[in-house]
Amino acid sequence: MSQSPKPVVLAAVAHPDDIEFLFSGTLLRLKEAGCKIHMWNLLDGSCGTMTHSREEIIRIRSEEAARSAVLAGATMHPAVFPDLGVFYDRLSLAVVSAVVRSIRPQIILTHSASDYMEDHENVCRLVTSAAFSRAMPNFSSKPECPPYKDPVRIYHAPPHGLRDGLGEMFRPDFLVDVAATMATKNEMLDCHESQNAWLDGSQGMDTPSAEMERLCGAVAAWGDGLRFAEAWRRHSHLGFCAADFDPLIELLPQFIQTPNPNPLLP
Repeated sequence: MSQSPKPVVLAAVAHPDDIEFLFSGTLLRLKEAGCKIHMWNLLDGSCGTMTHSREEIIRIRSEEAARSAVLAGATMHPAVFPDLGVFYDRLSLAVVSAVVRSIRPQIILTHSASDYMEDHENVCRLVTSAAFSRAMPNFSSKPECPPYKDPVRIYHAPPHGLRDGLGEMFRPDFLVDVAATMATKNEMLDCHESQNAWLDGSQGMDTPSAEMERLCGAVAAWGDGLRFAEAWRRHSHLGFCAADFDPLIELLPQFIQTPNPNPLLP
């Protein structure tokens, strides 16, 4: 690795439980490799309930996310937007930039740029632009935070269901074997009890862990001899890092596979 010490990793998503559902296995692998890891749900989960008041569910979702972060050995950062209240505008970008600049990550794990819901897409856009502007002294964050010049590589996870809102299939650049992390991944997801109740009541998903394992199994089928895997696409290096800066691959070479050219569709 060209970076010493090991890169700082920021997992930045929309809602509490998105990290656990989509890519906590890769995050745990990076923790095992010696990285400092940060977990940030930008939205407060305030709409994810059929029974609690707004204030109650925000408190509950924050406590659940904190328990998950403890299991991962991660630093957790508080939400800054309400559910369905994240938009790509200058003030939102200034708020997100302040957090990114305070963490100074070299690896960012986030949503797919094309997803099935706009909360995910807007978070992806904001985090990506915050990373792009990380070294721009004339772009002011809110609150003010000094820029940093470290290279950063952004990696995009698939949408839930592996398809975007128009049904297009996610096409990964590489897979990460996460079989050995599944016990902790499940334990982290189980921390989100209120979200599990919301998914059961609103979508009939009574066993989120089983759904998460099904998706990891579907991704694994794109590889060779894998049981559970997570899929990733690299963001362009332009404006972020050198073309050959690929720290996730360098840190986890024994767990990386190139997907089959014609993957099975779930």
